Amino acid sequence: MRVRMAFSRSFKLDLASLGVIEGISYVDPNTTSRVLCRYIGGLPYALPPVGPYRFKRPRPLPECYRYGTHANPGRFTGGCGVCPQPKEDPERWEEDCLQVNIWMPAGNPPEEGWPVLFFIHGGFLQWGTPNEGDHIAMLEETNFNAIIVKPAYRVNLFGFLASEELLAESPENPDLNVGFWDQRLALEWTYQNINHFGGNPKNITIAGYSAGAHSVFHQVSHELYYPFEPDKSIIRRAFMWSNGPGLQPHTLLERQQQFDELLSQLNIDKGLPPPQKMSLLRNLDVKTLQAANERMVLHEFRAVTDESFLASNLFANISNGDFARRMLAHKLELITGECRDEHFVYGAWRPPQSLTYRGVFDRLRADYPLAAVKVLMNLYSPDGQLPQLYEDWGDAFGHIYADMQIHDMERGFVDCLTHHGAGNLLKRYRVEWRAKCCEIDYPKEWGVTHGTDTAIWFWGEGMGPGLRDAEKPIVRNFVFNAMTDFVHGKEINQKWNTKETKEARRLKSNGEVDIWQDERWERGVELWQRLSDAGCLGHPT
Repeated sequence: MRVRMAFSRSFKLDLASLGVIEGISYVDPNTTSRVLCRYIGGLPYALPPVGPYRFKRPRPLPECYRYGTHANPGRFTGGCGVCPQPKEDPERWEEDCLQVNIWMPAGNPPEEGWPVLFFIHGGFLQWGTPNEGDHIAMLEETNFNAIIVKPAYRVNLFGFLASEELLAESPENPDLNVGFWDQRLALEWTYQNINHFGGNPKNITIAGYSAGAHSVFHQVSHELYYPFEPDKSIIRRAFMWSNGPGLQPHTLLERQQQFDELLSQLNIDKGLPPPQKMSLLRNLDVKTLQAANERMVLHEFRAVTDESFLASNLFANISNGDFARRMLAHKLELITGECRDEHFVYGAWRPPQSLTYRGVFDRLRADYPLAAVKVLMNLYSPDGQLPQLYEDWGDAFGHIYADMQIHDMERGFVDCLTHHGAGNLLKRYRVEWRAKCCEIDYPKEWGVTHGTDTAIWFWGEGMGPGLRDAEKPIVRNFVFNAMTDFVHGKEINQKWNTKETKEARRLKSNGEVDIWQDERWERGVELWQRLSDAGCLGHPT
């Protein structure tokens, strides 16, 4: 975690029945009596998902669980465990990762408690950690004044393994989509306990970036169809930054092929009894599992339609208006949008092994059902030749992938919600500007690519030196002031200033803000319709 120049000292927090913990107060290096913000890192929200509990739904902490005592407070000053994953040092891997990091404003909370931003990290559902990012400047320099809760959750095969063998272990409450169940339990833990940290459980905004935004969609969907309590919502409003709903997830039958490939890579006999297969998978070390994942053709472990977390008619209900009606009943507002050059990062994530039509086709199969890939490739390359818009097949892959994950499916989703009367709940944005601090992580030639706008949403987010003084008014004027009001539950129509969902609030490359008439709208609506016609968006029941 990159932290700006600040001194720190410990502080104790009494969490009533949860016990006493020790966290960090970040203080001004020039006058150490002034607290900038407070931080608690690696606080468990569930029991460790290890040993026989690998691939199982998360287990809530028991009622008798205590983090520490006055005499011996639990020390939570580091970060969350990092679920085994690519892009991370294996020495940092830790299956015991079901924890949260909490950033708190300095001072005393208001009478009703601080608003809460529950933020889900991204990483294609294959990697990522909430330990990235530094929110000291955001909480010190701005009037954001909200608690930020960042959960860790299981990713890749640890969070999204699916098979008939796994289903057979617990058919009534299937241990599928456990990464989403992790997020859900962390959200419920926040709702039940954030008051002990000075937060308001009745004012929770859920947000996510990239796969985190995709997760937000599924958490919102789950709440709309499987409420935490009858007539009670946890989520008041939502941000989906640079990702969309995607497709109706694979069926279990489709995902079985991936499971069988994993067994093959691990030299586990597919003819063994199901309990023996699962026992072998649970007893293998994490490095062996990750190495096998890296060798797979179907290497992307994503959600599965399980009729428990995810219903088979989810996307059909978006198209027929039921989803919009439920959003209206909950008065659940959503801000969603994109960066101009998302495709550079998307093209760099596990690119096709062969830069050919077939190579792109096979790479997309790792993410999407076969029927959807056929629709996509027929749309982009009906004759099997490289479209003239793209430099090569690698470039084409990046654009197709970004269109599916962000640009086009987000537009199709918004169009359905608008058509069925929920357009007043939606706000859209587009980013065509990037802060100087992004250069530490993103090549200049990639432009305003995926991830560069986190410096906007999180006030520099600890990237290098953070936002420059000249950039801060640009960020405030574009969205930060409106975002702050949104999280606080205030009306933002005048600050956003769009009149319909085909418009987006845009930050132009010169730092000016205008209202953009969406030039890509019809393209997104067309793709949604083609996928729907091909049965890739589920069927109403």
